[in-house]
Amino acid sequence: MRKNYDVIVTGARCSGSSLAIYLARAGYRVLLIDRSSFPSDTLSTNTFFNNTVTLLRELGVMDELLKTHVTPVKQIKFQLEDTVIEGQMPEVNGEDAGYCIRRTYLDHLLFQQAEKEQNVTALEEFRLTDIIWEEAKVAGVRGVSSKTGVNEFYAPLVVGADGRNSTIRQLVKSEKVLSSPSTVGIYFGYFSGIHPERKPAFEVYKKKDRMAILFPTNHQMYVVVVNFPLENKELLKNFKKDPEKSIRQQVIDHFPNTSLLERFKNAKLEESPKGLVGYENYWYRGMGNGWALVGDAICFKDPAMAQGIHDAIYGAKILANFISKHTLQQPDWNQMAEEYQKSIQSEFMSRYYMGCELSKNQPITGQENAINQLISMNTTLKEKFLGIYNYANEPEDFQNELLKIIGSNS
Repeated sequence: MRKNYDVIVTGARCSGSSLAIYLARAGYRVLLIDRSSFPSDTLSTNTFFNNTVTLLRELGVMDELLKTHVTPVKQIKFQLEDTVIEGQMPEVNGEDAGYCIRRTYLDHLLFQQAEKEQNVTALEEFRLTDIIWEEAKVAGVRGVSSKTGVNEFYAPLVVGADGRNSTIRQLVKSEKVLSSPSTVGIYFGYFSGIHPERKPAFEVYKKKDRMAILFPTNHQMYVVVVNFPLENKELLKNFKKDPEKSIRQQVIDHFPNTSLLERFKNAKLEESPKGLVGYENYWYRGMGNGWALVGDAICFKDPAMAQGIHDAIYGAKILANFISKHTLQQPDWNQMAEEYQKSIQSEFMSRYYMGCELSKNQPITGQENAINQLISMNTTLKEKFLGIYNYANEPEDFQNELLKIIGSNS
């Protein structure tokens, strides 16, 4: 018997489960599948700002997430060479705190919420093996379930919410629109025994070609992230051989004019560190005949931007709203694809370019240092700068404020 749905969503983490929830509430019958079972971890910095809290409340999971022994974070600190830019995160929709929540909690609670929705059928441990084509249009998926064996499912729309290495994206041969390779390697680990400098904060330190990032996460642990240049082959070799020692050395040795030495010396690594080497910032075509992409499947930017979770969830909302405004029965796929691409790019592209710049790992120039010092001393400019990360304002708003201040001082 042919099993039919309105939408099939492959990948059930942030973007996939969020999309399933939004679509189900709009009246669509959704099949949500994932090769993993939940709870389970995935590569992530785990961080989202207070604008994303609004979305998680909307989805109905924020109250449960707050029960996972997590630290509310209202401060952001950048130390760029010797210049410190520190302040409170601008409020968004009445929310003043961001969080760094392990994906074992976040993804699981989103998946559980999707399962509860009346119009969602959710399948864990389902490995997608192929898509089904009918007259040059994607019409469904084929895969293997750990419980029921080989299955086929059909729908007018199949969505790839299956991450950076999206199987759906590969099978439909989506075109890569933009690409900017990273010149850095990233390693991170979960450490206990690190205390806040003053108040809990999202902390970013950059000196020359090295970066250290600290985010307070669940159970009084910190995610400690380090970035280093891939061209340093000896350093890359050391990270691969002994990542814990290499993380400690970078944090302690390269940021002497900070509180990191004192705060990190008694830290205990709680899990094996993870690494991400050789990644790229990219954009793909997000829609075609019977298929669409969302989350990391369509766009990925440097993790140091801490935008991945937000983009996954808000991107799912954009796609759900877009689907609700169009018919899935004999649609004009070319027109829909063009409209969807424009809508998703207009939302995320400016921060994508910021991520590309971060991935180049260039030392801070004298001009940039002068701008950073200006930001640190001007309250309005600082608020505009910090507000880029939680969408309190756009990068263009910061640029306009900067030009206004420079013009008034000249």
